[in-house]
Amino acid sequence: MEMYEYMNLVTPKRILFVILGVLVLVCLATSFYTVEADEIAVVLMFGKSVRQADPGLHFKLPLGIENAISIPVRKVFKEEFGFRTVRPGIRTTYDARDFGEESLLLTGDLNIADVEWVVQYKIKDPKKYLFSVRDPRRALRDLSESVMSRVIGDRTVTEVLTVGRIEIAAEVKQHLQTLLDLYETGLDVANVTLQDVNPPEKVKAAFNAVNEAKQEKDRLINDAWRDYNQSVPKSKGLAQQQISEAEGYALKRVNQAQGDADKFNAIRTEYQNAKEVTRQRLYLEAMQEVLPQVKEIYIIDDKANTPIPILQLKE
Repeated sequence: MEMYEYMNLVTPKRILFVILGVLVLVCLATSFYTVEADEIAVVLMFGKSVRQADPGLHFKLPLGIENAISIPVRKVFKEEFGFRTVRPGIRTTYDARDFGEESLLLTGDLNIADVEWVVQYKIKDPKKYLFSVRDPRRALRDLSESVMSRVIGDRTVTEVLTVGRIEIAAEVKQHLQTLLDLYETGLDVANVTLQDVNPPEKVKAAFNAVNEAKQEKDRLINDAWRDYNQSVPKSKGLAQQQISEAEGYALKRVNQAQGDADKFNAIRTEYQNAKEVTRQRLYLEAMQEVLPQVKEIYIIDDKANTPIPILQLKE
């Protein structure tokens, strides 16, 4: 009796309503999706890209007819070469394994440099990122190693270890972006940074000794140039001063001699015109210069037997 009543309750019409209700709930559950603020969703219909959706709540065909794949286009990803970060922070922890197969590169002067670098990138084209390349991250790493090896190979080890690091990073970024666009990876290189550049461990001691010798050489050269810049201008100035003093003295002596000669010629002319007067004037001028310097003055009279002293009025 109870079984009969239960069969009367479970009729095909009721079963159909239940199936339809479940189907509606499943459709509603699979028809809406949310795209986060830093993402863009690529909507696929039976595996083919049909549109892209911006952040927010969106509708899609249910039951797997359309699928939405969210791609974080505003997130910056990072790939490390020659080292691996285990735990970032104030005291960053690095992987102790050796990644020399990535970082040991041959320079243009046939030396080896241990180059560690970081590539930061973003996804700029979600469709290309999903469908153009099977593994965009692997492609990025392979292309980065290839480009870095080529750029390092065009420079000397001294450039790589010292002044050329910024230029190398900029050139690697440019070439890497060109190749990523060529292969349609959908990636955009944000930055390339040379984290650490050193000679290999086996030759580091010898390389440091060479660098110290070069630094000592540069120091001695700079000291020599400093002494040169201090001594040579000083010597040139002193020489110019002595030359100027000599020229001035020579000009003074010439002018003085010329004046004495002119004076003598003038006196000679006057003497020839009036010999007695000129002789008397010269005598008086000479006495005027000599007598003030004499302490005692005597007058000699050839008619007197003894000199006649002149009264010393000044005393």
